[in-house]
Amino acid sequence: GAPKVSIFLRPPGVIPLGGSTTICCRCLCPGGSVVLYKNGLQLRTLVLRDSMAEFYISNATHTDNGRYSCSYAIGSNGTVLTSSEILDVLVEEIHLPKPALSVLPGHEVATGADVIFRCTIKHSKVVCFLYLEGQASAVNSSVEHTDLYLSRVNQSNGGHYSCQCYTSGAPINWSEVSDMQELVVR
Repeated sequence: GAPKVSIFLRPPGVIPLGGSTTICCRCLCPGGSVVLYKNGLQLRTLVLRDSMAEFYISNATHTDNGRYSCSYAIGSNGTVLTSSEILDVLVEEIHLPKPALSVLPGHEVATGADVIFRCTIKHSKVVCFLYLEGQASAVNSSVEHTDLYLSRVNQSNGGHYSCQCYTSGAPINWSEVSDMQELVVR
């Protein structure tokens, strides 16, 4: 079958207005190129380097909002072999402070353990998202509390996590993205 293409933001989360991010397209492919699409329209093409194509957004504005995807293409005519899932990119003004993320019971856990990611922010009534670097969307979310749970973790749950919150009432105000915390599953 065709190789799998994945798409994700680095760093993950809502992009601050005027900030920067990288749209990463990863494919364990034998050469070729990656085409980036926004809302179904072709934007740019990059040659794969070390299984990755990185598309930079700097000085982000609301015009960068949209649904992005990548396709793996080969040959001089750019025949598309496979495409990624959709990545929703959102640029917003940031009004809340950066939350602090902690991992309980600790950064190293055994397979089968339950893990709590505590996303601490000085604001009430927030919704928080938990991001795993390399994933297109949040792996978990919480409403009205800031503990995010992963049950019976395995090695695929290991990686670098961050969190981001927004107010649940109108108007919606976003926080910065927390610093990354690593989870190792043994």
